[in-house]
Amino acid sequence: MTVIHKKSYNPYFEKVMRGEKKFDLRLADFEVSSGDVIVFEEYDEATRQPTGRVSEHRVGYVLRTKDLNYWTPEQIAESGLVVMQLEDM
Repeated sequence: MTVIHKKSYNPYFEKVMRGEKKFDLRLADFEVSSGDVIVFEEYDEATRQPTGRVSEHRVGYVLRTKDLNYWTPEQIAESGLVVMQLEDM
């Protein structure tokens, strides 16, 4: 298990704190695996300085988009990708 620290700007940090946002999309420039702990450190957007608030979460499923070969680069360039949060009905 690895502990990973990442910046999180408000309002995204606030949505995670409220339990409203249950996913995270990041540039895959670091190693992360299921079971790791991610610590979001809130940063003020205007000052780009840390606020001192943190939120810790265990990482569940990890999807690496470079591993997906369902779409052509042209399709992705035209439409982009969407990430959806799934909730129980």
